[in-house]
Amino acid sequence: MIIHNKDIKELTAEIPEGHKHLRTTIVLQDGTEFVFQEATIANLVRAYIMVKTHPVKRKVTLKGEKLTERKNGYAEWQLVADGS
Repeated sequence: MIIHNKDIKELTAEIPEGHKHLRTTIVLQDGTEFVFQEATIANLVRAYIMVKTHPVKRKVTLKGEKLTERKNGYAEWQLVADGS
């Protein structure tokens, strides 16, 4: 599925009442909704910047991993660069 700007009816980025982290909701013209947690959008932006600003890199892949050891306050599931 490729989502174009014309396919999007509305995009909302907000910190919902009672929450600390950003949520981004994309509503398509057909009413389909996608809700992304802050960490997901942050990883998407990180990957975008890595490719867009690198002088030769044309691709980055982040893969979901369940981490047994992690920094305090970090989620168990992380998107980690695969090294390509």
